[in-house]
Amino acid sequence: MTAEKITKVNGKMMVPDNPMIPYIQGDGIGPEIWQAAQKVFDAAVQKAYQGARRVSWQSLLAGEVAFKETGQWLPDDTLRVLKEDLVAIKGPLTTPIGEGHRSINVTLRQKLDLYACFRPVNYYEGTPSPVIHPERVNIDVFRENTEDIYAGIEADVGTPAAQAIKQLLASQGQLEKVRFPETAAFAIKPISSEGTKRLVKAAIEHTLNHQRHTLTLVHKGNIMKKTEGSFKKWGYDFLENQYAEQVFTTPQYEQIAQNSGADAADQALANAKQAGKVIVNDVITDNFFQQALLRPENFEVVATMNLNGDYISDALAAQVGGIGIAPGGNINYETGHAIFEATHGTAPQFAGQNRLNPTSIILSGAMMFDYIGWSEVATLIRQGIQSAIKRHHVTEDFATDDTATILSTSGFGDYVANHL
Repeated sequence: MTAEKITKVNGKMMVPDNPMIPYIQGDGIGPEIWQAAQKVFDAAVQKAYQGARRVSWQSLLAGEVAFKETGQWLPDDTLRVLKEDLVAIKGPLTTPIGEGHRSINVTLRQKLDLYACFRPVNYYEGTPSPVIHPERVNIDVFRENTEDIYAGIEADVGTPAAQAIKQLLASQGQLEKVRFPETAAFAIKPISSEGTKRLVKAAIEHTLNHQRHTLTLVHKGNIMKKTEGSFKKWGYDFLENQYAEQVFTTPQYEQIAQNSGADAADQALANAKQAGKVIVNDVITDNFFQQALLRPENFEVVATMNLNGDYISDALAAQVGGIGIAPGGNINYETGHAIFEATHGTAPQFAGQNRLNPTSIILSGAMMFDYIGWSEVATLIRQGIQSAIKRHHVTEDFATDDTATILSTSGFGDYVANHL
C-alpha cells in the first residue's frame, strides 16, 4: 500500500487509505509521549479497519533537536513539508521566556495561517479534578490564533521602535495615557474584521454540525472598545447577516425588548430555541472565568481572541483534570492545513524518566482522526482512554487512591493500545 499525501480538492478533504502524516516528537518529554501515542494510533487504525487502512508516519525536526542538528529551531525543510502536507501532529516545543527564539508554536500558526485553535474540553470519568462537578464541563473553545498581542509587534524600552511609537502617540494626543513613557515597552494588539469573521465562522459551523445549542463570544470590550469591542460587534454582525435563519442573538433579543417589551423578547427567545436555532450571546472575559466555574453547563461553544483563548482553554482544562489531558488542534478550515498538538509544555526536568501522562497528545490524535474523517479510529481512542481511567490504570498524576495501578508513560500507551 503506497503512502500518499492528504489533499483538498474543491473544498473536500481527500484522504487516501495510507496517508502520509508528518509528526514532530517535540522537546523534553516529547519523544516519550509521542512513542506512547503512536502505539495507540496504530492499534486503533488496525482495529478499526483490519489492515485496509494504515498511517505512514513521517518524522520532522523542530525545536532543540533541530537546532543542534541544523542550526535552525524550525528548519526550512520542516516548514516546507508542513505546507505541502495538510495534516500533522506534534509534541511540545521549547520556548525561552523573555529572550531567545520566538515560539515555534506561534510561528507555525502564523506561517501556515492556522487561524483557529480548537480546544474541546470535557471530562473523563475518574479523572481527578479540583472542582465538585467536573462532569458539567463540556465546552468547545475556538481561539483566534494569528492576531492580538501574539502577532509579536513589540518595541523594547529605549529602542528606535519605542521612540517612534511614542511620537505617534504624541501626535494623536495619547502619550499622556502612558504612565511612565521613558521606561515603557510597547506591544500592538491588532484585531481585524476578517480575522474575527473567519474565526466566528469556524465556531458557528462547528456548533451547527455537532448539534450544540449556544455560542458565546468572550471579550473585554468594555475596556478595549476598539479591538475586543469590535470583535463582539463584528461577530454578531457576521452571524446575523450570514446565518440569519440559524441563529438568535443577544442584540436581536435586546431590540425586541426595546420595541415590544421584555415578554415579547422572552417569547422570541423561546420560539428560537423551539425552532432549533443557535442562541448567540456574549460575556465579558473576567465574568466568563467566574461563570465557567459556577455554571459551566451554560456554555457549549466559545469563540474568543488569542490571549483570552490562551487563558480560557487552560483554565477550563484545569477543571477536568489539567492540561495533561487536554487536546488541541490549530486549523485553517479554508486551506485544510491543521496541526494537532499536545497542549502542555516540555517538562524537561522529567525528560527520560518515562513517568508523565501522554493523554493530551493521544486525544489530540483522536481529534486529528476525526478531522480526516476516520471517526471510527477517534472513537476507539477516546473509549480506550476512558476505559483506562475508569479501571484506574493510569500514570502517577491520575492515581487518586491505593487501588490505582500506576503505569509509566510507555506502559499507559501499551495498556490503552491493548484494551481498545
